[in-house]
Amino acid sequence: MIRGRAWLFGDDVDTDVIIPGKYLRTKDLRLLADHVMEGLDSEFASKVGRGDLIVAGRNFGCGSSREQAPLALREAGISCIVARSFARIFFRNAINVGLAVVEADVDCKEGDIVEVDLSRGLVNVGERSFQGTKIPAFLLDILQHGGLVAHRRLEAAASHGDEDGMGRSP
Repeated sequence: MIRGRAWLFGDDVDTDVIIPGKYLRTKDLRLLADHVMEGLDSEFASKVGRGDLIVAGRNFGCGSSREQAPLALREAGISCIVARSFARIFFRNAINVGLAVVEADVDCKEGDIVEVDLSRGLVNVGERSFQGTKIPAFLLDILQHGGLVAHRRLEAAASHGDEDGMGRSP
């Protein structure tokens, strides 16, 4: 179960406003986090807290295929994005970097506490529940392992009898 404070954004939030292009040359994830959502709210990075969620409208993450957009959100502390719909490449990039995403049409106010059950696709806001799209089991596995790279390392380690992924057997 993911639980956090909601930050609201509308439709068609594109990757250019999630992380402006002038910051894409860095590999410093903290710098990305410091400028996340700058295109819509220049104060967002200083207000967002670890574990907070974004609740958005349609087509979240449209625009370019930059992986830095979900990385910046994750590094800023966002634990999950709930949106009516996602741009397909953003959705998969988010899963690949270990950022939970759920498609659901949720009605809430900024600051509301939102709970997300990824395995059921269920989003709760207070006493109200919103049924979203369930994430397939194979994508849940990737998220639970912290992203695609960590997931593949664990798979490779398991196939070689190295259960902890560090070259050691139990």
